[in-house]
Amino acid sequence: MKDYDFEGKIVLITGGTGALGREVSLAFLKSNAVAAMTYVVDKELPQLESKIGDLIKKVMLIKADIVDEQQIKKTVSDVVKKYGHIDVLVNLVGGYLGGKKVTEMTEKEWDLMMNLNLKTAFLVSKYVVEQMVKQGSGKVIHVAARLGLKGISGNSAYSASKSGLIRLVESLSDEVKGNNINVNCIMPSIIDTDANRKDMPDADFSKWVKPSEIARVVLFLASEDSRLIHGASIPVYGLI
Repeated sequence: MKDYDFEGKIVLITGGTGALGREVSLAFLKSNAVAAMTYVVDKELPQLESKIGDLIKKVMLIKADIVDEQQIKKTVSDVVKKYGHIDVLVNLVGGYLGGKKVTEMTEKEWDLMMNLNLKTAFLVSKYVVEQMVKQGSGKVIHVAARLGLKGISGNSAYSASKSGLIRLVESLSDEVKGNNINVNCIMPSIIDTDANRKDMPDADFSKWVKPSEIARVVLFLASEDSRLIHGASIPVYGLI
């Protein structure tokens, strides 16, 4: 397994304190990066500190709701003021709401999926990529989903939001690939988290993809090994 070295790189990780975020953050920090992380839920901070230990000293924690344009704009500005640049964006903010047919879903529920999974990606991309264009380089990694490729019953809003994210990645990539900026996304199936195990206790967890395995794919996309990859949606399905 290749070891990556991100010495001198500033990585902005949105949603860095969640189950996937903790693994991605740890992977970058162990690879010598400095991380700026956004979070919303205070109770996740002790879990992050427990996970990364003394590496917390290399972390800039920012409480920000990136559904709000002014908050994400300020976040990007604050990171650039402190470090001078943003080399990698890993956008892990998102959510899932399923189990309802279109005729059963409320407008509020529909908007929730669009805001969490698509609007956030648009806003953070807009302001981070603007900075990367000034720098002349950058890596952007979003998290889409397998359901973004094909919708199924009870998942219309989630599937539509993740499909929109894939199209956003493709369009943005085409806009900035000439600026030495790579924009790509990964498409996990079911991630092996405590929450998913609780929701699906009878599933075969061995077939799910582990957060640490996803983190390895993210590191690859953030590295120079991915310099020829633009606008890709990388399947990370495990054995499902």
